[in-house]
Amino acid sequence: MKISLDIDSEYEQTKVTIHCKELDENVQEIVSFLKGRENEFLVGRNGDMQHILKPSAIHYFHTEEESVIAVTAEGSFKLKEKLYELERMLPGSRFVRLSKSVIANLHELSRFEASFNGTLCVYFKSGAKEYVSRHYVSQIKEALNVTRGKRA
Repeated sequence: MKISLDIDSEYEQTKVTIHCKELDENVQEIVSFLKGRENEFLVGRNGDMQHILKPSAIHYFHTEEESVIAVTAEGSFKLKEKLYELERMLPGSRFVRLSKSVIANLHELSRFEASFNGTLCVYFKSGAKEYVSRHYVSQIKEALNVTRGKRA
């Protein structure tokens, strides 16, 4: 497979074109991956009911007993996706990893507190709180533009 990348500041929108002899398994996998990046909705289960969830309405995702749970104002919903799949498909400008088991919606954060051991406690508008592991502190600070005092 040959890959070409054309980067030009004149382009207003990203466009992906695939040239192939036939639509084989590899090409189908690439197309599925790219389409997955455009997901507008997720499907979550609460009891016997399946609910259509808009990512922007989700406060955070966390793992619970080998399942991924999406927490919204309407409740918690079990998803079929894994956290690493959600991290790939959700916009990085809106969602950030807090720990190995939590991905948060930046637009649902209300405040955070630094703790003595180098971690952060993040509070959501809903009142819920989660902890940012030390490994992800710099990423969350960067996402929230808190690194003001650093000069290049």
